[in-house]
Amino acid sequence: MKDHQTNYKDYEKAQEPKRPLLKNCIKAFLIGGLICVIGQVISTIYMYFFDFTEQTVGNPTVATLIFITMLLTGFGVYDRIAQFAGAGTAVPVTGFGNAVISAAIEHRTEGFVQGVGGNMFKLAGSVILFGVFSAFIIALIKTIFSYWSGA
Repeated sequence: MKDHQTNYKDYEKAQEPKRPLLKNCIKAFLIGGLICVIGQVISTIYMYFFDFTEQTVGNPTVATLIFITMLLTGFGVYDRIAQFAGAGTAVPVTGFGNAVISAAIEHRTEGFVQGVGGNMFKLAGSVILFGVFSAFIIALIKTIFSYWSGA
């Protein structure tokens, strides 16, 4: 029995296609970097044309990137980019926008309330939850350290 399992695992490993790990990492790095460059260009435009400061430009930049991602996802362009780049599109904030709008598109036939509204944040909801929880823990730790250092 043990030999049969070992033989099958060897056979399975031999049949598995080799993944081009280095090539995938380079593509993810380049596309993820390009998304960040686009975000920087958007930030610069907001600062020079709309009088935002470096402290206040972050929120509109993130909102704009998410909006662009949602448009590209709706037209089917973002999925092709993500297929090519892999994690390069999932890690930046654009991955969040893609997750939200993909779920909304997938469930739109069920109606706006139960379909789109009920399923839009299934995947993204956990991201929001853990983000808020992590921010709370960090703020709590910072408050404790500030209290001890100030006292």
